[in-house]
Amino acid sequence: MKNPLDFILLILFLILTLQSKAQSNLLTSLKSPIIFQGDDSTAYRDPAVLYYNNVFYLFFTLVKTEEGKIYSYTAESHSVDLKHWSPEKIITPKDQSLDFSSPGNIIHYKGEWILCLQTYPRPNYTSDQKPRYGTTDARLYIMRSKDLENWSKPEIIKVKGPEVEIADMGRMIDPYLLEDKNEKGKWWCFYKQNGVSMSYSYDLINWTFYGNVESGENVCVLNENDEYILFHSPHNGIAIKRSSNIKSWNDWGNLITLGQNEWDWAKGRITAGTVSNLKEKKELGKYLMFFHGSGPKSESEGDFDKNASIGIAWSDDLLIWDWPEKNK
Repeated sequence: MKNPLDFILLILFLILTLQSKAQSNLLTSLKSPIIFQGDDSTAYRDPAVLYYNNVFYLFFTLVKTEEGKIYSYTAESHSVDLKHWSPEKIITPKDQSLDFSSPGNIIHYKGEWILCLQTYPRPNYTSDQKPRYGTTDARLYIMRSKDLENWSKPEIIKVKGPEVEIADMGRMIDPYLLEDKNEKGKWWCFYKQNGVSMSYSYDLINWTFYGNVESGENVCVLNENDEYILFHSPHNGIAIKRSSNIKSWNDWGNLITLGQNEWDWAKGRITAGTVSNLKEKKELGKYLMFFHGSGPKSESEGDFDKNASIGIAWSDDLLIWDWPEKNK
């Protein structure tokens, strides 16, 4: 090949071809949007995902009916190909007065992995009762790990400030941690209370309450192009807000319901979308969304603690979404 430009173009073509093939192998070869499927005694809810060293670490709420009682746990599974997952591993205690659940996300902080999660107390909850929601004692916690396998005992985080007693903090669920886009070392905690509330900390121990904005639950927030992009769950579907300053938020895009119209397993509700920007990962090249769907009944009809499944979708722009077997 005499022309150096032709050689360079050939190399670029081969690189793009390999990237496309890698993306196809990981995403478009998936046969179903369902990652974990619930049944009459099990629900998989509230996914949180970390992609690290080419491994997907999936944390989620695992709800199990055991001898007539309903328990919630935080569990973990991991995969290198999104198809074959390790056996689910429960990392929180069996205790209806706590019911640790709804992991928000995992960050790396001072040599440790930090997982945020909540309690969702439902004491004496049995399967013959109507769906019950967590009591006013629900609070936010973190857990620590050096290796993403062994986790410390949960530690409560006083996101309303050190002067506010735990009993006076109010019901709060669905935490999510994010470093400030302008100030390194400043961390935000978003959580469901009066819409979405926000607190900040410089050490993940001492927190200052900042304020709140109207929002649904299960918030996930990205730093993108000098903006915060916030995903949240209204009554059904996943909605998006944007902000340049974390104070003023504007709705963006349409309500995301993916393939709900064709999915019996998600007919009741699609919710709890968590999004990761993996566009720079050559083997993926997309935004990935994990979410959970419940159905065919609605959550209030009974498919809250059972028949909930975790699913996957992906996008180039956060507005148009694809998933396995779309349009087939």
